[in-house]
Amino acid sequence: MSELTLFVLQLGFLGLLWAFVFSIVYALRTDLFGPARMRSEEVSSPEPAPNPVSPSPTVPSGIASTLLVTSGPKEGLALELLPEEQFTIGRSSDSTLVIRDDNTSTHHARLMLWNDQWMVQDLDSTNGTFVDGKRVSIPTPVPLNTPVTIGTSSFELRR
Repeated sequence: MSELTLFVLQLGFLGLLWAFVFSIVYALRTDLFGPARMRSEEVSSPEPAPNPVSPSPTVPSGIASTLLVTSGPKEGLALELLPEEQFTIGRSSDSTLVIRDDNTSTHHARLMLWNDQWMVQDLDSTNGTFVDGKRVSIPTPVPLNTPVTIGTSSFELRR
């Protein structure tokens, strides 16, 4: 094997090693701080205030309006569920329910109202999201008073 061929192989191997290192650094950065945002999102103009005359949306009867944390570091916390918003759960500070737990991913799960039913969706978390002890892999309905477990915390939907 000529010296030139050996040198080219060494450079190729070195390039692969650096690509591997950068991919690990990117994965760690994404897990700690969330996905990179475009500059235009950060400098966007403030949204106009909602029209004060329009009535606020109401939750139809029979649908949960409160999320109650039943176990974990935030046990006893009750949060109002708004039908027009997606409710996010995770370690990230931009989550609606922030859970500082080693078993919770940065962006762990999402609650959303779909066809008058609250659904939970796991956001490709490492340790999973469980509804009544069963792991969720697709958006799954959450019945009232049914435990949903994320990391070491559990919560239930209440009226």
